[in-house]
Amino acid sequence: MNTQKLLLFTLFAIISVSARPQPPTHVNPWAPTEPGALPPIAPLTSGVWLKGELHMHSRHSKESSNNPISKIIAFCNSVGLDYLCITDHDNHVEGDVEHNTWADPEWKSDSLLLLYGAEWTTTRGHGNVFSARRYDHQRLYDVRDQRDVVVGAIVKELGIHVSANHPSGKDHFGYSYDMVKSIEVWNSVIWSKNANAIMIWDDMLSSGRKLTGRGGSDAHHGVPETPDKATKNSYQAKANYAGTPTTWVFATARTSQAVVDALTSGRVCITANPYTAKIEFLADLDQDGKMDMMMGDNAKGTGKPVKFRVQLTGNTNPDSVYTFNIIKNGNPFNTYQAKGKTVAVEFTDAPIAIGRTYYRVEVQGPVPPYPQVPASAGLNGNMLGLSNPLYFNFDPNF
Repeated sequence: MNTQKLLLFTLFAIISVSARPQPPTHVNPWAPTEPGALPPIAPLTSGVWLKGELHMHSRHSKESSNNPISKIIAFCNSVGLDYLCITDHDNHVEGDVEHNTWADPEWKSDSLLLLYGAEWTTTRGHGNVFSARRYDHQRLYDVRDQRDVVVGAIVKELGIHVSANHPSGKDHFGYSYDMVKSIEVWNSVIWSKNANAIMIWDDMLSSGRKLTGRGGSDAHHGVPETPDKATKNSYQAKANYAGTPTTWVFATARTSQAVVDALTSGRVCITANPYTAKIEFLADLDQDGKMDMMMGDNAKGTGKPVKFRVQLTGNTNPDSVYTFNIIKNGNPFNTYQAKGKTVAVEFTDAPIAIGRTYYRVEVQGPVPPYPQVPASAGLNGNMLGLSNPLYFNFDPNF
C-alpha cells in the first residue's frame, strides 16, 4: 500500500468512526447534591423530657389477661411514667376501637397523658397508631388489605402517626415504610431478639428515610388479683410490663400533641426501664463549645469537623463502666468507655458535604433494678439504651 492510499484509508476510517452514533452520557437525576435550606433546628433548652409506654394491651385485646385499663394506668403512675398509649388489637373489635378501648370508663387519667391509638393488626403485619386526638380508626382498618398507595392515602387523610411494629419475625410490618414515621426497634424486655429490627432500621436510615426508633413492651398480661385468676401467661407480668423498655421524648410541652410531635421529630431515646438514665446525644456544629443540635435534628454537612457528645443523665453508678458504641451510616464507627459522677464521652468527625450522614449510639452498662417488674433484670443483657440519630443532609421532603 503506497503512502497516498494509506492516507486515504486512515481518513476514511476516522470519518466512519465519527459518523457512528455515540452512546448518550447518563446523568443520574437522584444523585446526591448540595442540600438546599433545611428547616431551622428547634431550641435545645425549650422542652421537657417525658417517658412512657407505646405498645401495651388491655382487656380489650382478647388474648390479654388480668389487664384492665385501670390497672395499667395505676401501674404507669406508680413508676413515674408520663404518657401511655394502649394499643389494643383492632381486629378483635372489627376496627371499632372508638366504642371499645376509648369508650371504656377506665380510659381516663388526671396525671398520665393518654394517646389515642391501636395496634393495626393485619395479615401483612402489625403497626401502631399514635394520635393526640380522636381519629376514625375504622377507616384504617377497612383498607388493611388494599394496596399501599390506598392505605397511605388514608393515613395521610387521618393525619395520624403510624409506626411499624416488631419489624422482624412472624408479625413483621409488611407494608411500605414510606407510610410510617417510626419503627419499633426495641420490642419487649428481651433486647437480643431485636437485632434484625435494628438492621432494618439502619437500612431505612441509610436509604434516606428519617424514621424514629422507639420501644414498646407489647405487654398483654397483668398480675392476677387472686391466685385463682392466674393464667398460663401470668408469669409474663413479672418480666415484661409497662416500661420494658421505656421511650423518652423531648417534648415542647407536657401535652399529648407534644409527645406525638417529639416522636415524629426523633428527639427520642429508649432505655431498659423507667429508672435507667436517659441518653442525650448532641452535636456542636462549629466547635464553639455550645451544643447546636440533638438526636432527631437534621443539619447541613459541610465536610468540616463536628464535635459530638453523648451523656447519661439520671440514675448512674459512679463506680461502673459504661460502653458507648457509635454507629455511623449503619456501620460501627468507634467504641468509647466512661465512668464517674458525670458519664459522658465526646468525639469528632466530619459529615460529608455532598450526601447523607447519620450517627446513632447504643449504650451498655449496668441496668438499674425495676422492682415492680422484678423478673425483667438480666433479660435485656447489659443493654442500657440507645439514641435516635443525628442527621446531616437528609432531605426533609423525602
